[in-house]
Amino acid sequence: MKRNQRGFGLIELMITLALGLIVVLGVVQIFIAAKNTYVSQNSAAAMQEDARFVLSKMIQELRMVGMFGCLGTITDASSAGDFNAAQITPINWDNANLKLTLVTADVGSSGGTPTWTVVSDCRNSATAYTGLRAPASGQIAFPIRRLIYSFSNNQILMGTGSGNPAQQVLVNNVNAFNVTFGLASSATDVAASTYSANPSDPARIRSVRLSLTLNDPNNRVPNQTFNVVAALRNRLQ
Repeated sequence: MKRNQRGFGLIELMITLALGLIVVLGVVQIFIAAKNTYVSQNSAAAMQEDARFVLSKMIQELRMVGMFGCLGTITDASSAGDFNAAQITPINWDNANLKLTLVTADVGSSGGTPTWTVVSDCRNSATAYTGLRAPASGQIAFPIRRLIYSFSNNQILMGTGSGNPAQQVLVNNVNAFNVTFGLASSATDVAASTYSANPSDPARIRSVRLSLTLNDPNNRVPNQTFNVVAALRNRLQ
């Protein structure tokens, strides 16, 4: 066989295979990195969506806290006589048991059966009844709900009703949930000047700050903390 008719030698073949392997490994690494980035972004987006769902719902309820219709004086005709106490303290944070209780107007009756209904003619009389109550001619019905949000077993739960209502899970994988209150210097001031986790006077509450920390159960992204502040509309008028 002539010298110029030889094929690839063993060394050339090994070099070619090594270069091909390097190229393949590089492509595989790029694919793995792209996949990990995609999975991480999806996990972060899912956490943000969970936080947005819970916090936006709570903010909506917080803004309506203490709104009991068109008259300030309401006769308590509830079957358990529990409306007056709810009216006096429409928002409460139990720091020991991590429970946030809200008494809030349900605009449009979109929240199901209310805890109470305030029926008023918006001139002379307003009366609170337990459950759903239809207004008479010339009256307006204001559905009022008592909501309890709690943090337990890495979950945010919510229940509706008097006493200790059954609670349903709103979101999982919760590391921390904290509530602080923006307090005015007096019951007649509008602006909040300090924040406290345990306000002594509910009448001084002007806003609520919520802090929610979520984690990824598969550890694909680090924990994320979300903070929002909601103003109590009826206290700012």
